[in-house]
Amino acid sequence: MKSAVLIVLLLCICSGVRAQAPPDQAPATGPRSLSGKEILEKIDKNFSAQNHVSISTMIVKGRRGTRTMKAKSWTRGEDETFTEYLAPPREKGTKMLKIKDELWTWSPAADRVIRIAGHMLRQSLMGSDLSYEDFMEDPHLANTYDAEVIGKETIDDRSCLVVQLTAKTDKVAYYSRRLWVDEERYLPLRGDRFARSGKLIKTVRIHEVFKVGDRWYPKRMTFRDVLKKGAGTEFVTDSIEFNIPIPDHIFSKASLRH
Repeated sequence: MKSAVLIVLLLCICSGVRAQAPPDQAPATGPRSLSGKEILEKIDKNFSAQNHVSISTMIVKGRRGTRTMKAKSWTRGEDETFTEYLAPPREKGTKMLKIKDELWTWSPAADRVIRIAGHMLRQSLMGSDLSYEDFMEDPHLANTYDAEVIGKETIDDRSCLVVQLTAKTDKVAYYSRRLWVDEERYLPLRGDRFARSGKLIKTVRIHEVFKVGDRWYPKRMTFRDVLKKGAGTEFVTDSIEFNIPIPDHIFSKASLRH
């Protein structure tokens, strides 16, 4: 709707006058509502890129206290991610490499490359509320879930579409999810993750966002395993750069030892 028409409509509303279309003109219609699939595609567009490099802080708020870790990650496409922990001294130098469905870790203390597979994928990632299985999931929701818009709610004064997700395959950590998606920015400000039984397993909340180029991205978020005691794990994106060159050697097992 053009701005001039919008101003007229606002004036009519404020003065209590109901705007009507002329007899020979059909009433104006609003924008078409997006389908669940289209909403997932918009979410994926915010997060996906040819590649990106980021520095982040992870704050684990467990029942025995709080631990803070800083890491740098290189990601190329959907299948390749290399992460190196920068702090604190105890974790500094620990590295992880994901290539497609395989995951390896290396730490200075053990000085050996360990492949994470099978039941080990369900273990906690660096003591956080995130598991290795979470780390391995396909980042594109539209590839893994069918989606249906089931309502609207307000989260942190933002109008959100409530979207119900159901897995297309059994090869996922969560059979279903529910997202509260910001209607303007298409970021899920809240996400609940469920087992096939319907039991709530984990929750995600985005508390702060920032704009990187033409996309909105989470600045601060909390990931919580509801089956554990503690206040969850907070993630802060300190910096991120999209679509920049990354050397091929980064995504090799040799990089784990160097």
